[in-house]
Amino acid sequence: MTLNPQVEALLGYFAQMPPVDYATITPQALRDLNKPMQMGPPPAVAHVRDIALDLPGRTIGSRFYVPEGAGENPALVLFYHGGGWVIGDLESHDATARALARASGAAVLAVDYRLAPETKFPGPLDDCYDALLWAVAHAAELGIDPSRLAVAGDSAGGNLAAAVAIRARDEAGPKLAHQLLIYPVADADFERDSYTANGGGTYFLSTVMMQWFWAHYVDDVNAPHPHTAVLRHDNLAGLPSATVLVAQYDPLRDEGLAYADALAAAGVAVDSEEAPGMIHGFFSMFEAVPDAMPYIERAGAKLKAALG
Repeated sequence: MTLNPQVEALLGYFAQMPPVDYATITPQALRDLNKPMQMGPPPAVAHVRDIALDLPGRTIGSRFYVPEGAGENPALVLFYHGGGWVIGDLESHDATARALARASGAAVLAVDYRLAPETKFPGPLDDCYDALLWAVAHAAELGIDPSRLAVAGDSAGGNLAAAVAIRARDEAGPKLAHQLLIYPVADADFERDSYTANGGGTYFLSTVMMQWFWAHYVDDVNAPHPHTAVLRHDNLAGLPSATVLVAQYDPLRDEGLAYADALAAAGVAVDSEEAPGMIHGFFSMFEAVPDAMPYIERAGAKLKAALG
């Protein structure tokens, strides 16, 4: 399928912006360039508040969302934002977290994990996992049901969600009902066909960008830890059920599908889908790409079914 017309129009808008030189740009300079676009009022939810999470040896931010009609003691989805582990924050994914809360009927705790390269692996993952432990320990304060938990994330956040699910299994952590992985980073192999076809810079995310992100997150991209390149983990059995969503024109498409296949081969219940005509980031671009909304609704429905 050709590019979705709404995506094509958005790419035309992006093309008017000055190009970024990833050979010279600093992480802070890229963060300054990537301020969220406000395109109208955000999706309404019943309750939103920022919460400081006191984790071992540090405090990080989070934002807690409760949708209308959640009832008493709703399920909880821990949401980890994308941005290559280097950019992104609570503001960049505020609308996404709200939309996911509305679609799933669950409360959502968006985690403002520390960013690379100031905090490299495993620091961001530690924040995401410890936020899960914090949420369970503070379930009464949050008013959520600690027996109904899921993790979700897009791109690098999908990578973190997948790694949190692995750690929860291996470290006897909280039992997760589901993992929602939205075009996740699953490997550090830049030779896959989807990188060759889609990584040239035409479709928003490029190979050069991903190499830059990886170089800031890990010490050696050629020997990644299986909590970073989760596709290389040697044991995926016993993980929670998964929804894996990828985009046709995304360099990460093939590794996301490969991770879905690896989960299924390990006996995990997996629902995977490739969004035709879409690019990396489309899920969080729904205000400019309304055709993304059905994918958000389906993802929410999968969470709702898994969480009960």
